[in-house]
Amino acid sequence: MTLLAQAALLILAGAPTPPDPAAEGPVLPSVEDQMAAALQAAPEDMRAAATVLAYRAGPTLARVRIGKGDLVCLADDPAKDGFQAACYHRELEPYMARGRALRAQGVLGQDNRAQRWAEIEAGKLVFPKQPRALYVLHGAGWDPATKEVKDAYLRWVVFTPYATPESTGLTTQASPSAPWLMFPGTAGAHIMINPPQKK
Repeated sequence: MTLLAQAALLILAGAPTPPDPAAEGPVLPSVEDQMAAALQAAPEDMRAAATVLAYRAGPTLARVRIGKGDLVCLADDPAKDGFQAACYHRELEPYMARGRALRAQGVLGQDNRAQRWAEIEAGKLVFPKQPRALYVLHGAGWDPATKEVKDAYLRWVVFTPYATPESTGLTTQASPSAPWLMFPGTAGAHIMINPPQKK
């Protein structure tokens, strides 16, 4: 009996078919590479003490290092195109974790933000009252050989709850090279700082 005939008989008999590698999602980088890449988003003097969240299996994040510092660093999602890692003040973690949970439920974009803001207003979601920083690192990908993010671009966000142009003196006009205020007057108000990109 040929191998093809044997396989057909197994299928007809209800035997489990071998898993399709393509259906199991992208191959995950090592935890070490994920950590090294994620920490590139943090200021150098804050990397050693940062907590790191990385992917251990499929889309599930896990805390792979517990640090004593103020930052939590989030590894790049290998299921998405390009590269994006982020580090943020540890007091922002409940807000960030809630955002991830809502995205997993299909609540995206402005609906995601609006639901979190409503939960903050209702006292259901903890959010810091003082300014807290977020660092976002974009790129074409992580190069494990050089230990660098290819075409790296770092931008900064400073969450300033309920800030307005009047309270900060900042414009709400988006700028590619100067600070500006996004979502003024809301719980999620924040200062965007986008340095000029390399041409």
